[in-house]
Amino acid sequence: MEKLADIGVFGGSGFYKFLDDIEEVPVETPYGKPSDNLFIGKIGSHKVAFLPRHGRHHTILPHLINYRANVWAMKAVGCTRVISPCAAGSLQKHVAPGHFVICDQFVDWTDGRKSTIFEGPIATHPSAAEPYCPELRALAIKTAKDLGITVHDHGTVVVINGPRFSTKAESKFFTNQGWEVINMTAFPEAYLVKEMDMCPLNISLITDYDAGLVGDVPPVSHHEVMQVFNNNVANLKKLLFTMIENIPSERTVCDCANTKRNSQP
Repeated sequence: MEKLADIGVFGGSGFYKFLDDIEEVPVETPYGKPSDNLFIGKIGSHKVAFLPRHGRHHTILPHLINYRANVWAMKAVGCTRVISPCAAGSLQKHVAPGHFVICDQFVDWTDGRKSTIFEGPIATHPSAAEPYCPELRALAIKTAKDLGITVHDHGTVVVINGPRFSTKAESKFFTNQGWEVINMTAFPEAYLVKEMDMCPLNISLITDYDAGLVGDVPPVSHHEVMQVFNNNVANLKKLLFTMIENIPSERTVCDCANTKRNSQP
């Protein structure tokens, strides 16, 4: 497939509507159908591919998303960097609803998800020690601060399978580990981006306190999550669009492009 875009954005079901001259592009993958077609437009000097991870009508639950097909589709149209904004819960009091967290680590608490493209015959063992692109993380943090958005410059996201939220006991356990963020889609999405030699970035928009902060907050509900998310979607759009305009054309700082090469004997 010809190169149609250089930046990918997941969770973009609302964001492509802010652009002009959108091209809708279907992509076939070896892993089946992606969640939707790609929507390709321009931000600054970059061609950007948006893919709503839950489908354009938000009908695909987190544990049923075809993550490998979605990421493969981004690679197929030419993306070298992929940004993954997501709604997320807070596990720590100092990370409040409405804040942004640019995560630097993840903990995989999911079950049964297809989480790698490497299935032999060559033994391939990618390092996930530093799972997110350092260049994109630094740019996202600087952009958020310049825009006056409250941002946390590091955080660990624990990814649960869903579709249910955590019990109070589970959530309290996650909080006691010192982890900051909880979400249902951050793995394996960004990790697969890294496996495919693209630069991954997580931007977590905190929508609620999780259930483990017992006695201090009511249990999370989907209605409250969407209300806080919608109230902050303008900030997320500003952050994404401003950041994308300032992404350098060449990757010279990170080693994300060599993930596969560095993973094989």
